[in-house]
Amino acid sequence: MHPYLTLIGAIVAEVIATSALQASQQFTKPLYSTIVCIGYGTAFYLMSLTLKSLPVGIVYAVWSGLGIVLISFVGWLAFKQKLDLPAIIGIALIISGVVVMQVFSKSAHHA
Repeated sequence: MHPYLTLIGAIVAEVIATSALQASQQFTKPLYSTIVCIGYGTAFYLMSLTLKSLPVGIVYAVWSGLGIVLISFVGWLAFKQKLDLPAIIGIALIISGVVVMQVFSKSAHHA
């Protein structure tokens, strides 16, 4: 499987787990707590597969950057959390950084 597809799967699993973490209410809701554990386990397993082909710095930058953007969107959409202008600008800068790294960095290509 292409390493970036595996990384996207890891990011999606992490976003699901983080969303469930919010919904678990400090692990007092068993269903959401189970989703947290399965989601993070899946996320880290898929990320470990990605590390066979891509450098850890690139993987973690993409993982954390896209994870921040996606979980901010989920927080806004599902949990009605507000994003003010500085937060939106910061998210845009994160997206810009990931794009610059992927388009212009020779480090982003798999080994």
